[in-house]
Amino acid sequence: MTLEMVLPWETCLQQYRYKYLALYHALRFAIHEGTLPGGTRLPSSRELAQLYGISRGSVAQAYDMLLAEGYVLPEVGRGTYVAPFMTEVTKRTAAQAELPISSWGQRMVDWDLSQTGAWSKRDAATQERGRIGGKGASPASPASHLSFSGGGGDMRHFPHAEWRSALAFAGREAAAGEDLIPDNPFGDESLRAAIAAHLRRSRGIAAEPAQICLFSGSMQAIALLTQLLLGEGEPAVVEDPGYHGIVKAVRACGGRPLQAALDGSGIVPQDWQARLLFVTPGRQFPTGAVLSSARRQELLAWARRKEAVIIEDDYDSEFRWGGRPLEPLKALDKDERVVYVGSFTNTMFASLRIGYAVLPPSLITPMRCAKALYEPTPPAVLEQRALARFMTRGEYDRHLRRMRRIYHARHDTLRSLLSEGELPQLFRALPADAGLHIYALWLRSEEEFQLLCELSVQNGVDFRDARTYGQAPAPPAACFSFAHLQTNELDEGIERLMKSWRLVQEKLNTRYN
Repeated sequence: MTLEMVLPWETCLQQYRYKYLALYHALRFAIHEGTLPGGTRLPSSRELAQLYGISRGSVAQAYDMLLAEGYVLPEVGRGTYVAPFMTEVTKRTAAQAELPISSWGQRMVDWDLSQTGAWSKRDAATQERGRIGGKGASPASPASHLSFSGGGGDMRHFPHAEWRSALAFAGREAAAGEDLIPDNPFGDESLRAAIAAHLRRSRGIAAEPAQICLFSGSMQAIALLTQLLLGEGEPAVVEDPGYHGIVKAVRACGGRPLQAALDGSGIVPQDWQARLLFVTPGRQFPTGAVLSSARRQELLAWARRKEAVIIEDDYDSEFRWGGRPLEPLKALDKDERVVYVGSFTNTMFASLRIGYAVLPPSLITPMRCAKALYEPTPPAVLEQRALARFMTRGEYDRHLRRMRRIYHARHDTLRSLLSEGELPQLFRALPADAGLHIYALWLRSEEEFQLLCELSVQNGVDFRDARTYGQAPAPPAACFSFAHLQTNELDEGIERLMKSWRLVQEKLNTRYN
């Protein structure tokens, strides 16, 4: 959990000459803001040095300064923790802002500190193969169809007992006569508080529950926001390729999608003549590119000049296996121009249709009016209350840690398989350190790609044609999802794919000879 924290590193690095001072101020700021509440275990000096590309000596200096000022406390053999009194500082800060204490969210106090140690790739792979497949595991049934096209997460590892307990708790509240129907169209207050606490800690976003609106999935959030912000005939900047639901929402409002170019560092900033931008900076969909810190600042500067709104879709960056997590646009936004959209579809299960948006103050009243009109009674109220319980008891974070290890191992397995045999001559998997699919460019002809798509299905395996996410014609590419597949299924799926490729070659040889 500690490695998932986000610090204002780039901002502090610009202000302070020495890296140890930048780290000290970044940590100090996060503690004061409540992003690192009292009791949080900080990473070791080695872990933090690797994350931020600095020396362990610089980390030790920053920790010593925080220790001297009483911000942190060392525990022999266990690590360094944020001092417990900092929770009281957070409460006083809330009082000074004339906000109710409850609006700052229920803090995660039931942390499983025994699971905060870092896992190596070898450990994760061993765990994956030992528990779910690998040597001694039976291969996938030849009659079954293996799909790299998707399928959600692996519910075999979901904490069903803990989730049932949370549902039962919410049900008992209802049976006791407590009114579960919130009078606020934004949704259940306890869940909004839990989300605010989670975002502060894991994303560095200083969100208050009053800014958070719950939706029936992130797509509803995107659709309603588009209706509020986009007039008929007005342009909206969209990534190309990108999530096709965004383009549909823009067109449904009578707007004009303005395609933005991408490269290996994500969206390429331009001086667009528009006042609305959709972007996936944490992990571009579908390519997986991470938007650089410099480009994030360029987008914010553009929004400031144009008085525009940026809708930041953070759809699956909860699952990150490497690299330093960059601050979301929302965490960097000083002008209240960014709307942050998230969802529990990937982290929990697909049928739990709960999404949310963190709104700037200017959009709170318009969105409340829109929600009151379209959905005066929030849906899935029992599930909202259960999810709040699940999060505040620490079960959500424990579940995320467990699934990160499992999905990380599957990611590494699939990437390794794609680099073996003939596959490197067929696909070039783009680098990515997060997400639940691997994006790969096709290196052969379009005719061969189309034949492979067709013959693979006949051979009991399929993958996503990534061209469906683009508005403009583009070279062939594929998306290989892996979260729902066990290790032996990944092996079998790639074997079927290679068998299909041999059939493609045979068919073309027959056709042209």
